[in-house]
Amino acid sequence: MKKFVLIFTAALVASILNAADFPAGSPKFSTSHDTVTQAAKENGKPALIVFSASWCGPCQEMKKNVYPSAEVKPFHDKFNWAYLDIDVPANQKVFEGLKLESVPYILFMDASGKKLDVQDGGVETSKEFVAKLEGVLKKASAH
Repeated sequence: MKKFVLIFTAALVASILNAADFPAGSPKFSTSHDTVTQAAKENGKPALIVFSASWCGPCQEMKKNVYPSAEVKPFHDKFNWAYLDIDVPANQKVFEGLKLESVPYILFMDASGKKLDVQDGGVETSKEFVAKLEGVLKKASAH
């Protein structure tokens, strides 16, 4: 039991530190799946859910260089953004429940919770990510 409490506490501290270390200019990330999906239902914007981990190099590269980039900034207010570290038990449960197997994994959902698209693995350039965001917005407006 003590070991579980220690692991849980370490994961909780890591999630708090990870949530606080978004680079300047990043979108406003939620760190809760339920919060971001509820926000999408309320405001009608699609949800962009990033499954990540602090130990994942490509994840950290996108966090540092892609999401806060000047190219992506015009899309910050067009999505409900979530950044879910899979080492946090609640996020790992969501990750496993969706039967996902690797990070980075970005799930794009419409306001009703229907999957619009995914980005599975690899670091993209800001320009490539913008093309993905534009495609997702077109799909969302068609629903």
